[in-house]
Amino acid sequence: MGDDGEGRIGRFLLQGDLRLLVLSLIEQEPRHGYELIKHVEEMTQGFYAPSPGVIYPTLSYLEEAGYIQAESDGNKKRYAITDEGRAYLGENRDAAEGILERLAHVAERLRERRERKEAHERGTRPELPRGVEAAMLNLREVAARVLATDEKRSGDIIRLLLQAADDLDRDAGASSKA
Repeated sequence: MGDDGEGRIGRFLLQGDLRLLVLSLIEQEPRHGYELIKHVEEMTQGFYAPSPGVIYPTLSYLEEAGYIQAESDGNKKRYAITDEGRAYLGENRDAAEGILERLAHVAERLRERRERKEAHERGTRPELPRGVEAAMLNLREVAARVLATDEKRSGDIIRLLLQAADDLDRDAGASSKA
C-alpha cells in the first residue's frame, strides 16, 4: 500500500485521488486551502498533511474545471463546491469514498505502529519467563551473526520464525480445546 514503512503516505495519494479527496471535503463545507491541509492531517491522525505546493495547484485545477469556486474571505480564499463539482463528485462517489477508507485504514495502521513503538520504548513488552527471554536473546544474536555474513538468509530466518510462531499458536489452540 502507500505505507512505506516509515509512516509516510504522500505517494499513497495520486493526483486524481487528491482532487477527489479535496472536492469531497469542500462538499462537506466550504474551506480555505490551509483548512484542507489541517483537516487531512487530522483525518490521518497527524501522519500526512498535504503541502501547500500540492493543495493550491489542486485547488486551482478544480476551480479551472468549474468544480469549485473561490470566495473572498479577507485576504484568503474560501472554496465552495459548484453544481458541476457536485455532479462530478456524484459520478465518482465510490472512488472518493474508497480514498477516504484507504486514508483511514493507513492512518489506523500507522497509529497502531506508533503505539507499539512507544510501548516498546517504555519497555512494556509482554513478560516472558527468564529462560524464554534468554533463548530469544540468543536467537537474536545468532540471527544477527548469520545476516552479517549472508544477508540473503533473511528470508530463511523470517520463514523459520513465522513457522515457529504458527506452531506455537497451533499448539496453544490445541491445548485450549483439550
